[in-house]
Amino acid sequence: MALIRTRFAPSPTGQMHIGNLRTAVYAYALAKHNSGQFILRIEDTDQKRYDPQGITDIKNNLTTFGLNWDELYIQSERKKAGIYQQTAEKLVSDGHAFYCRCPAKNVKQAGYSTILRDPCRDRGLTSGAVKLRVPDNQQISYHDFVLDKVVSWDTNTVYEATLLKSDGFPTYHLAAMTDDLLMQISHILRGHDWMPSTPIHLLVLDYLGNRRPEIGHLTDILSSKGGKLSKRRDSVFCEAFLELGYLPEALLNFVILLGWAPKDNQELFTLEEFVRKFDPSGFQKANPLFSDTKLNWLNGYYIRQKTDTQLIQLVKPFVKQDVTDTKLAQITPLIKDRLVKLSDFPSLTGLFFSPPDLDKNLFDQPDLAIEHLTLATEHLSSSPWTKEAIETGLMAGIKSHGWKVGDFFMSLRVAVCGSRATPPLTETMLVLGQSESLTRIRNAINFLGQLG
Repeated sequence: MALIRTRFAPSPTGQMHIGNLRTAVYAYALAKHNSGQFILRIEDTDQKRYDPQGITDIKNNLTTFGLNWDELYIQSERKKAGIYQQTAEKLVSDGHAFYCRCPAKNVKQAGYSTILRDPCRDRGLTSGAVKLRVPDNQQISYHDFVLDKVVSWDTNTVYEATLLKSDGFPTYHLAAMTDDLLMQISHILRGHDWMPSTPIHLLVLDYLGNRRPEIGHLTDILSSKGGKLSKRRDSVFCEAFLELGYLPEALLNFVILLGWAPKDNQELFTLEEFVRKFDPSGFQKANPLFSDTKLNWLNGYYIRQKTDTQLIQLVKPFVKQDVTDTKLAQITPLIKDRLVKLSDFPSLTGLFFSPPDLDKNLFDQPDLAIEHLTLATEHLSSSPWTKEAIETGLMAGIKSHGWKVGDFFMSLRVAVCGSRATPPLTETMLVLGQSESLTRIRNAINFLGQLG
């Protein structure tokens, strides 16, 4: 089998979004599953949208997710070497392209014709922008290896796209196809939004006289708000998810399942496992839905795979107080099972750093709660500060009064933590210490007494 070479070809025009990451990991897996090569190509010839920090951001993002490239190319450097100019001139000399001097009406229309056959195509011009000469009355088709079907166009419906602008900069149509051939890319994976441009790309590939790469168009990712996932409306940028405390391995696992599924319905994948099990037949034809619930579930799972020591280091950027590692080592295990994302750490651990605001509505029976807390105060004031001593003494008191265990500990939980859903109560009091725990219980007694 011929060497599999895939490429991830982003433009450095902004942050990497979920769709970019999905394309990258699928291209990576397709290559590496077949002992092939994964190429990073920076498509930075759009000078108006170029972000100087973009290339560094792209490299950092791919490294974060473990998507290490075998070769790196930067199109602006290739432009300086005259590669695209030479290709355009060859297409003109072969009769497959022509010079055009029609001015673009505005920036958005540059490289786009409102009529299918450009008025300059038969004028024999020798300078200007270079446009593709599209033949009439022909069919052009390819087999899409993602969709697993043949897609065809009548060339009478294909417009004559700009390949090289008058300033010497190539458009995507020329630069990407030229590079795919010169870099011997065997498989192109890209978003479904490139489908309308595919007949143009097929013509360029055919005119340059080389074997076409296999092309596959990935499904659109749908938003839970309706329609396609949108940069303007939805959370889509990888860095934003990481800043919220989503783990790279969770985000990558989530993205893997947005358009691909294994035959055995496995849901948990490391990158290595995905590469090993990757099969192009697993690409799905239906548009996947971006599910926050699924992402949160995966992130919680991967958080719980971390050791306490690892998790302490991960939550540190989200800790607002000046806290020692020793203190974090006491707290982190108590809330580990409740963490959905790392940014939840402050809200789940605030009770360890400041007394809670008490809410009378959290106490089902205020009078009974006062009795519960009074007994707790009496026992905890003299009890050794160990889990066994605390719980043994409290259970004896509950039994002697005939109280319901759940009711008693809910009164104590609300008094100490200010909430009905908290980390394990005894372990929380052990971290708070005897003095602070008793202070909170007495404050709750006073609070309830004033409700009288």
